[in-house]
Amino acid sequence: MVRKIWGKSDTILFIFAGASAEFALNKAVDWLYFTGKLPADPLARLFSTVQYARKIVFASEADAIKAINMMRQIHTAVEKSRGFAIPDWAYRDVLFMLIHYSIASYELLERKLSASEKEEVFNVFYRVGTGMGLTGLPFNYPEWLPVRNEHLLADLQLSAFTSDLFKQYKKHLGSIRFYVLLEAQKLVVPTTVKELLHFNNLPLLKPVVPAYKFSRLFKMDRLIKKLLLPPAYLQQVNELDFHP
Repeated sequence: MVRKIWGKSDTILFIFAGASAEFALNKAVDWLYFTGKLPADPLARLFSTVQYARKIVFASEADAIKAINMMRQIHTAVEKSRGFAIPDWAYRDVLFMLIHYSIASYELLERKLSASEKEEVFNVFYRVGTGMGLTGLPFNYPEWLPVRNEHLLADLQLSAFTSDLFKQYKKHLGSIRFYVLLEAQKLVVPTTVKELLHFNNLPLLKPVVPAYKFSRLFKMDRLIKKLLLPPAYLQQVNELDFHP
């Protein structure tokens, strides 16, 4: 199930549209300002993160473990450079985002997932979390739901980092694409995020989604992506469509 979700550029773009909104609110977002990579070029950061995630999802178990270990080493080096550790709850927040937005994006663009399919998505990212040494993780999807809600209430806030990140998104995307990003975010972010970002309850893309899904039957989706996405990243987006 996770390979189906992460094997399509459409779903991945919505996953990171939603995550870009939520992470801008996270109380630990200052860590990405410490390295400077996210505010300097959020799109490049997006694609580097996507590549790591896809390495884990599509690799053999041994290679996935290697990728997870490499990711942990990168974070450990940043922690040593700054002089203190990234809090465990911040790692869990990122893991929880991957679970939530994987499910929400697939359900938006494809179909509703069954309880067992949601459990499968949770289990994959649970193994990623335990592989990175995270503790305090819920053991299954039903247990995860209230914990996820607790994290949303405890770990998000509107801050100067939030405002600056959205300015950087706009700077790198341009006004029209930035507006599309905001409308896409409204479709997948949870209520807590919508309220903190003062999103209205009128997602203008909602009636467009069925038309877009229909366009894929005639291979028109690539043309739409070409019109909407920055030309410099179009090839990378197209490469996200996984062909077994």
